[in-house]
Amino acid sequence: MKTIGLIGGMSWESTALYYKIINETVKERLGGLHSAKCVMYSVDFDEIQRLQHMNEWDKTGEILGEAGARLAAAGADFLLICTNTMHKVADDIEAKSGLPLLHIADATGASIQQAKLQKIGLLGTRFTMEESFYVDRLQERFGILAVVPEQEVRNEVHRIIFEELCLGVMKDDSRALFKEAITGLIGRGAEGIILGCTEIAMLVRPEDSKVPVFDTTAIHARRAVELALSVEA
Repeated sequence: MKTIGLIGGMSWESTALYYKIINETVKERLGGLHSAKCVMYSVDFDEIQRLQHMNEWDKTGEILGEAGARLAAAGADFLLICTNTMHKVADDIEAKSGLPLLHIADATGASIQQAKLQKIGLLGTRFTMEESFYVDRLQERFGILAVVPEQEVRNEVHRIIFEELCLGVMKDDSRALFKEAITGLIGRGAEGIILGCTEIAMLVRPEDSKVPVFDTTAIHARRAVELALSVEA
């Protein structure tokens, strides 16, 4: 079994889900008392989110790259960034750590492709929804067209993620807003919905959508176990 390196803390709420899902999946696959071989570096999210909102992405890449290097020194065989947004600096992290990185958009894109869907709704932070690093990767590597909500809805989704979900706060009215956003995306032709922030699945349930929901946290974590148990380099 390979050792999984987790760059977490963004937020710790969803990182805890990664640890849980990874170990549950190893137990399902191997049975008995088996659990995952993994090491984690958990950052201070307050620093990261301030740099995000200041557009200081190079500095975030330096911080997470150093985290990756420390995981390499601790014996990790490959890396996971336990968040969607910070895949904006995935190449920097991979370069500084010297380790291969399992990209969350690749794991998600493969799942969507397996479901034979081509147009997908994307919910996440404003950075994930509005910048090119995520939607372009889905299009270029998997032929998947991602659509996002209108600006006003994007702003509210972003606010809920940072002001509520990252703090472990779940509100019914926020769930209702996400359901409305999903309905709007379906009305624009979305055949499925990406929960493109690792906290969203704490609030939005599969039954909140009339089309398939792709929980990036669960998809990413389970793919990591497949890689850890495989003979791939």
